[in-house]
Amino acid sequence: MSAQTDVLKAGAGGLPLTAKRESLAADAFRRLIRNKAAVVGGIIVVCLVLTAIFANVIAPKSYETQVLIDNNKLPHWMTSIFTTMKPYAKYSSDYLLGADYVGRDLFSRLVYGSRVSLSVAFVGPIISLLIGVIFGSISGFFGGKVDNIMMRIVDVLYAFPLLLFVILMMAFFRGTFSHQEAGTFAYAMNQLDSRIGGMLFIFIGIGFTAWETMARLTRGQVLSVREKEFVEAARSVGAGSVRIMFRHILPNIVGSLIVVETLAIPGYIGTEAFLSYIGLGVNPPTPSWGSMISDGGSVIRTYPNQAIFPALALAITMFAFNFMGDGLRDALDPRLRGTQ
Repeated sequence: MSAQTDVLKAGAGGLPLTAKRESLAADAFRRLIRNKAAVVGGIIVVCLVLTAIFANVIAPKSYETQVLIDNNKLPHWMTSIFTTMKPYAKYSSDYLLGADYVGRDLFSRLVYGSRVSLSVAFVGPIISLLIGVIFGSISGFFGGKVDNIMMRIVDVLYAFPLLLFVILMMAFFRGTFSHQEAGTFAYAMNQLDSRIGGMLFIFIGIGFTAWETMARLTRGQVLSVREKEFVEAARSVGAGSVRIMFRHILPNIVGSLIVVETLAIPGYIGTEAFLSYIGLGVNPPTPSWGSMISDGGSVIRTYPNQAIFPALALAITMFAFNFMGDGLRDALDPRLRGTQ
Protein backbone atom coordinates (compact mmCIF):
# COMPACT_ATOMS: atom_id res chain seq x y z
CA MET A 1 0.00 0.00 0.00
CA SER A 2 2.81 2.36 0.86
CA ALA A 3 4.61 1.59 -2.40
CA GLN A 4 1.43 2.26 -4.40
CA THR A 5 0.98 5.59 -2.65
CA ASP A 6 4.55 6.55 -3.42
CA VAL A 7 4.01 5.76 -7.11
CA LEU A 8 0.87 7.92 -7.18
CA LYS A 9 2.77 10.77 -5.57
CA ALA A 10 5.71 10.37 -7.89
CA GLY A 11 3.74 10.01 -11.12
CA ALA A 12 4.73 8.24 -14.29
CA GLY A 13 8.44 7.58 -14.72
CA GLY A 14 9.12 8.46 -11.11
CA LEU A 15 8.85 12.22 -11.80
CA PRO A 16 7.27 14.32 -9.04
CA LEU A 17 3.78 15.61 -9.66
CA THR A 18 3.36 19.39 -9.41
CA ALA A 19 0.27 21.18 -8.11
CA LYS A 20 -1.97 22.68 -10.75
CA ARG A 21 -1.13 26.36 -11.15
CA GLU A 22 -4.07 28.71 -10.66
CA SER A 23 -5.41 30.66 -13.62
CA LEU A 24 -4.54 34.27 -14.36
CA ALA A 25 -8.04 35.41 -13.38
CA ALA A 26 -7.91 33.56 -10.05
CA ASP A 27 -4.45 34.93 -9.30
CA ALA A 28 -5.57 38.49 -10.12
CA PHE A 29 -8.73 38.15 -8.00
CA ARG A 30 -6.70 36.84 -5.07
CA ARG A 31 -4.39 39.84 -5.18
CA LEU A 32 -7.34 42.19 -5.60
CA ILE A 33 -9.20 41.01 -2.50
CA ARG A 34 -5.97 41.27 -0.48
CA ASN A 35 -5.83 44.97 -1.30
CA LYS A 36 -7.97 46.42 1.48
CA ALA A 37 -8.21 49.88 -0.06
CA ALA A 38 -9.41 48.41 -3.37
CA VAL A 39 -12.01 46.27 -1.59
CA VAL A 40 -13.32 49.27 0.34
CA GLY A 41 -13.40 51.32 -2.85
CA GLY A 42 -15.26 48.56 -4.67
CA ILE A 43 -17.83 48.27 -1.88
CA ILE A 44 -18.43 52.03 -1.97
CA VAL A 45 -18.83 51.96 -5.76
CA VAL A 46 -21.34 49.09 -5.52
CA CYS A 47 -23.29 51.01 -2.86
CA LEU A 48 -23.30 54.11 -5.06
CA VAL A 49 -24.55 52.12 -8.04
CA LEU A 50 -27.38 50.65 -5.96
CA THR A 51 -28.19 54.12 -4.62
CA ALA A 52 -28.42 55.51 -8.16
CA ILE A 53 -30.60 52.62 -9.36
CA PHE A 54 -33.00 52.75 -6.42
CA ALA A 55 -32.88 56.51 -5.86
CA ASN A 56 -36.66 56.84 -6.07
CA VAL A 57 -36.97 54.29 -3.25
CA ILE A 58 -34.17 55.60 -1.01
CA ALA A 59 -34.93 59.32 -1.33
CA PRO A 60 -37.74 60.37 1.02
CA LYS A 61 -38.81 63.26 -1.23
CA SER A 62 -38.61 64.25 -4.89
CA TYR A 63 -35.45 66.16 -5.80
CA GLU A 64 -37.49 69.03 -7.30
CA THR A 65 -40.21 69.43 -4.65
CA GLN A 66 -40.03 72.93 -3.15
CA VAL A 67 -41.52 73.92 0.20
CA LEU A 68 -40.63 77.59 0.44
CA ILE A 69 -41.61 77.95 4.09
CA ASP A 70 -39.06 75.23 4.92
CA ASN A 71 -36.12 76.98 3.28
CA ASN A 72 -32.82 76.45 5.11
CA LYS A 73 -34.39 74.33 7.86
CA LEU A 74 -32.15 71.92 9.77
CA PRO A 75 -32.48 68.80 11.92
CA HIS A 76 -31.65 69.36 15.59
CA TRP A 77 -28.52 67.18 15.55
CA MET A 78 -26.81 69.37 12.96
CA THR A 79 -26.35 72.36 15.24
CA SER A 80 -24.25 70.22 17.56
CA ILE A 81 -21.75 69.87 14.68
CA PHE A 82 -22.12 73.34 13.17
CA THR A 83 -22.53 75.33 16.38
CA THR A 84 -22.41 78.71 14.62
CA MET A 85 -25.91 78.09 13.23
CA LYS A 86 -27.62 77.90 16.65
CA PRO A 87 -28.64 81.59 16.92
CA TYR A 88 -30.63 81.63 13.67
CA ALA A 89 -31.39 77.95 12.98
CA LYS A 90 -34.90 76.89 11.93
CA TYR A 91 -35.52 73.29 12.97
CA SER A 92 -37.43 70.53 11.25
CA SER A 93 -37.18 66.77 11.64
CA ASP A 94 -38.53 66.25 8.10
CA TYR A 95 -35.10 66.79 6.53
CA LEU A 96 -32.27 64.40 7.34
CA LEU A 97 -29.51 66.75 6.13
CA GLY A 98 -31.53 69.95 6.01
CA ALA A 99 -33.26 71.88 3.23
CA ASP A 100 -31.75 74.27 0.69
CA TYR A 101 -32.65 77.90 -0.02
CA VAL A 102 -35.95 76.99 -1.74
CA GLY A 103 -36.95 74.21 0.65
CA ARG A 104 -35.73 71.17 -1.31
CA ASP A 105 -34.54 68.14 0.65
CA LEU A 106 -30.72 68.00 0.53
CA PHE A 107 -30.53 64.27 1.20
CA SER A 108 -32.92 63.46 -1.65
CA ARG A 109 -30.96 65.69 -4.01
CA LEU A 110 -27.71 64.00 -2.95
CA VAL A 111 -29.22 60.59 -3.69
CA TYR A 112 -30.49 61.62 -7.12
CA GLY A 113 -27.22 63.45 -7.81
CA SER A 114 -25.40 60.10 -7.71
CA ARG A 115 -27.14 59.22 -10.99
CA VAL A 116 -25.43 62.10 -12.78
CA SER A 117 -21.95 61.37 -11.44
CA LEU A 118 -22.17 57.62 -12.05
CA SER A 119 -23.63 58.13 -15.53
CA VAL A 120 -20.57 60.20 -16.42
CA ALA A 121 -18.34 57.65 -14.68
CA PHE A 122 -19.53 54.85 -16.98
CA VAL A 123 -20.57 56.58 -20.20
CA GLY A 124 -17.45 58.76 -20.43
CA PRO A 125 -14.99 55.82 -20.41
CA ILE A 126 -17.14 53.87 -22.88
CA ILE A 127 -17.04 56.72 -25.41
CA SER A 128 -13.33 57.25 -24.79
CA LEU A 129 -12.58 53.55 -25.26
CA LEU A 130 -14.63 53.23 -28.43
CA ILE A 131 -13.06 56.23 -30.15
CA GLY A 132 -9.57 55.92 -28.70
CA VAL A 133 -9.14 52.18 -29.22
CA ILE A 134 -10.39 52.29 -32.82
CA PHE A 135 -8.27 55.34 -33.68
CA GLY A 136 -5.13 54.09 -31.91
CA SER A 137 -5.45 50.53 -33.26
CA ILE A 138 -5.64 51.70 -36.86
CA SER A 139 -2.73 54.07 -36.35
CA GLY A 140 -0.48 51.54 -34.66
CA PHE A 141 -1.32 48.54 -36.83
CA PHE A 142 -0.84 50.14 -40.24
CA GLY A 143 1.98 52.51 -39.28
CA GLY A 144 3.81 54.61 -41.86
CA LYS A 145 1.98 57.59 -43.33
CA VAL A 146 -1.32 56.53 -41.78
CA ASP A 147 0.28 56.58 -38.35
CA ASN A 148 1.94 59.95 -38.95
CA ILE A 149 -1.25 61.64 -40.14
CA MET A 150 -3.44 60.22 -37.37
CA MET A 151 -0.98 61.07 -34.61
CA ARG A 152 -0.59 64.63 -35.91
CA ILE A 153 -4.37 64.99 -35.52
CA VAL A 154 -4.03 63.87 -31.90
CA ASP A 155 -1.13 66.30 -31.37
CA VAL A 156 -3.25 69.20 -32.64
CA LEU A 157 -6.07 68.29 -30.26
CA TYR A 158 -3.57 67.98 -27.42
CA ALA A 159 -2.52 71.59 -28.06
CA PHE A 160 -5.84 72.80 -26.60
CA PRO A 161 -6.22 72.89 -22.80
CA LEU A 162 -8.63 70.03 -22.06
CA LEU A 163 -10.91 71.81 -19.61
CA LEU A 164 -11.09 74.97 -21.71
CA PHE A 165 -11.91 72.86 -24.77
CA VAL A 166 -14.75 71.13 -22.89
CA ILE A 167 -16.11 74.51 -21.72
CA LEU A 168 -16.06 75.87 -25.28
CA MET A 169 -17.78 72.74 -26.59
CA MET A 170 -20.48 72.91 -23.92
CA ALA A 171 -21.08 76.60 -24.60
CA PHE A 172 -21.29 75.87 -28.34
CA PHE A 173 -23.74 72.99 -27.90
CA ARG A 174 -25.99 74.87 -25.51
CA GLY A 175 -25.97 78.01 -27.65
CA THR A 176 -26.43 76.26 -31.00
CA PHE A 177 -29.07 73.69 -30.12
CA SER A 178 -31.16 75.71 -27.66
CA HIS A 179 -33.46 77.46 -30.17
CA GLN A 180 -34.16 75.45 -33.31
CA GLU A 181 -37.16 74.77 -35.51
CA ALA A 182 -39.17 71.63 -34.85
CA GLY A 183 -38.28 68.70 -37.08
CA THR A 184 -34.60 69.59 -37.48
CA PHE A 185 -31.70 67.48 -36.22
CA ALA A 186 -30.63 70.24 -33.82
CA TYR A 187 -34.15 70.36 -32.36
CA ALA A 188 -34.14 66.57 -31.85
CA MET A 189 -30.76 66.78 -30.11
CA ASN A 190 -32.01 69.54 -27.82
CA GLN A 191 -35.15 67.58 -26.93
CA LEU A 192 -33.11 64.46 -26.13
CA ASP A 193 -30.77 66.54 -23.97
CA SER A 194 -33.74 67.99 -22.09
CA ARG A 195 -35.29 64.56 -21.47
CA ILE A 196 -32.14 63.29 -19.74
CA GLY A 197 -31.64 66.42 -17.69
CA GLY A 198 -28.97 68.09 -19.82
CA MET A 199 -26.53 65.18 -19.70
CA LEU A 200 -26.33 64.45 -23.45
CA PHE A 201 -23.99 67.33 -24.24
CA ILE A 202 -21.90 66.51 -21.15
CA PHE A 203 -21.37 63.00 -22.52
CA ILE A 204 -20.45 64.39 -25.93
CA GLY A 205 -18.13 67.03 -24.50
CA ILE A 206 -16.26 64.66 -22.20
CA GLY A 207 -16.18 61.75 -24.65
CA PHE A 208 -14.82 63.77 -27.56
CA THR A 209 -12.08 65.39 -25.50
CA ALA A 210 -10.90 62.38 -23.48
CA TRP A 211 -10.09 59.88 -26.24
CA GLU A 212 -6.73 61.34 -27.28
CA THR A 213 -4.85 59.78 -24.35
CA MET A 214 -6.54 56.45 -24.96
CA ALA A 215 -5.60 56.63 -28.66
CA ARG A 216 -1.94 57.16 -27.84
CA LEU A 217 -1.89 54.36 -25.28
CA THR A 218 -3.60 51.98 -27.71
CA ARG A 219 -1.16 52.89 -30.48
CA GLY A 220 1.82 52.16 -28.23
CA GLN A 221 0.37 48.83 -27.12
CA VAL A 222 -0.41 47.79 -30.71
CA LEU A 223 3.09 48.75 -31.89
CA SER A 224 4.53 46.53 -29.17
CA VAL A 225 2.26 43.52 -29.63
CA ARG A 226 2.20 43.44 -33.43
CA GLU A 227 5.89 42.38 -33.48
CA LYS A 228 5.37 39.43 -31.14
CA GLU A 229 5.98 35.85 -32.30
CA PHE A 230 2.33 34.77 -32.13
CA VAL A 231 1.34 37.61 -34.48
CA GLU A 232 4.05 36.64 -36.93
CA ALA A 233 2.85 33.03 -36.70
CA ALA A 234 -0.71 34.14 -37.50
CA ARG A 235 0.55 36.04 -40.55
CA SER A 236 2.54 33.02 -41.71
CA VAL A 237 -0.58 30.82 -41.80
CA GLY A 238 -2.47 33.41 -43.87
CA ALA A 239 -4.50 35.28 -41.24
CA GLY A 240 -5.83 38.61 -42.51
CA SER A 241 -5.36 42.01 -40.88
CA VAL A 242 -8.87 42.08 -39.38
CA ARG A 243 -8.48 38.61 -37.83
CA ILE A 244 -5.04 39.45 -36.44
CA MET A 245 -6.36 42.67 -34.91
CA PHE A 246 -9.49 41.22 -33.28
CA ARG A 247 -8.24 37.72 -32.40
CA HIS A 248 -4.61 38.28 -31.48
CA ILE A 249 -3.81 41.93 -30.72
CA LEU A 250 -6.86 43.50 -29.05
CA PRO A 251 -7.45 40.64 -26.56
CA ASN A 252 -3.87 41.09 -25.34
CA ILE A 253 -4.09 44.84 -24.73
CA VAL A 254 -7.71 45.50 -23.76
CA GLY A 255 -7.14 44.57 -20.10
CA SER A 256 -4.51 47.22 -19.49
CA LEU A 257 -6.55 49.81 -21.40
CA ILE A 258 -9.60 49.18 -19.23
CA VAL A 259 -7.49 49.57 -16.09
CA VAL A 260 -6.11 52.89 -17.36
CA GLU A 261 -9.63 54.09 -18.15
CA THR A 262 -10.80 53.06 -14.67
CA LEU A 263 -8.12 55.31 -13.19
CA ALA A 264 -9.40 58.15 -15.38
CA ILE A 265 -12.98 57.93 -14.07
CA PRO A 266 -12.41 60.38 -11.15
CA GLY A 267 -11.27 62.94 -13.72
CA TYR A 268 -14.53 62.55 -15.65
CA ILE A 269 -16.56 62.94 -12.46
CA GLY A 270 -14.57 66.03 -11.50
CA THR A 271 -15.05 67.55 -14.95
CA GLU A 272 -18.83 67.08 -14.78
CA ALA A 273 -18.92 68.57 -11.28
CA PHE A 274 -16.92 71.59 -12.44
CA LEU A 275 -19.15 72.11 -15.47
CA SER A 276 -22.23 72.00 -13.25
CA TYR A 277 -20.50 74.32 -10.77
CA ILE A 278 -20.05 77.03 -13.42
CA GLY A 279 -23.53 76.52 -14.90
CA LEU A 280 -22.65 74.47 -18.01
CA GLY A 281 -23.65 71.10 -16.60
CA VAL A 282 -27.06 69.53 -16.07
CA ASN A 283 -30.24 71.55 -16.47
CA PRO A 284 -31.99 72.73 -13.29
CA PRO A 285 -33.69 71.33 -11.31
CA THR A 286 -31.80 68.09 -12.10
CA PRO A 287 -29.45 67.71 -9.14
CA SER A 288 -25.70 67.48 -9.59
CA TRP A 289 -23.20 67.52 -6.77
CA GLY A 290 -21.31 70.27 -8.59
CA SER A 291 -24.35 72.54 -8.85
CA MET A 292 -25.24 71.79 -5.22
CA ILE A 293 -21.75 72.85 -4.15
CA SER A 294 -22.16 76.03 -6.20
CA ASP A 295 -25.51 76.82 -4.55
CA GLY A 296 -24.17 75.98 -1.10
CA GLY A 297 -20.99 77.99 -1.61
CA SER A 298 -22.95 81.24 -1.64
CA VAL A 299 -24.25 80.55 1.90
CA ILE A 300 -21.34 78.53 3.28
CA ARG A 301 -20.80 80.92 6.20
CA THR A 302 -24.39 80.71 7.40
CA TYR A 303 -25.45 77.22 6.22
CA PRO A 304 -22.24 75.20 5.66
CA ASN A 305 -24.18 71.91 5.42
CA GLN A 306 -25.48 72.88 1.97
CA ALA A 307 -21.95 72.83 0.52
CA ILE A 308 -20.11 70.37 2.77
CA PHE A 309 -22.34 67.32 2.25
CA PRO A 310 -22.32 67.35 -1.58
CA ALA A 311 -18.57 68.03 -1.46
CA LEU A 312 -18.10 64.99 0.81
CA ALA A 313 -20.18 62.83 -1.53
CA LEU A 314 -18.08 63.95 -4.49
CA ALA A 315 -14.78 63.38 -2.66
CA ILE A 316 -15.76 59.91 -1.37
CA THR A 317 -16.87 58.84 -4.86
CA MET A 318 -13.63 60.00 -6.48
CA PHE A 319 -11.51 58.33 -3.79
CA ALA A 320 -13.48 55.09 -4.18
CA PHE A 321 -12.83 54.93 -7.93
CA ASN A 322 -9.18 55.82 -7.37
CA PHE A 323 -8.71 53.01 -4.84
CA MET A 324 -10.53 50.52 -7.05
CA GLY A 325 -8.51 51.53 -10.10
CA ASP A 326 -5.22 51.21 -8.21
CA GLY A 327 -6.25 47.78 -6.99
CA LEU A 328 -7.18 46.61 -10.49
CA ARG A 329 -3.88 47.88 -11.87
CA ASP A 330 -1.89 46.00 -9.23
CA ALA A 331 -4.00 42.85 -9.58
CA LEU A 332 -3.73 42.70 -13.36
CA ASP A 333 -0.02 43.57 -13.56
CA PRO A 334 1.68 40.40 -14.86
CA ARG A 335 4.94 41.38 -13.19
CA LEU A 336 3.30 40.82 -9.79
CA ARG A 337 2.02 37.32 -10.60
CA GLY A 338 2.90 34.94 -7.80
CA THR A 339 4.66 37.57 -5.67
CA GLN A 340 1.91 38.03 -3.09
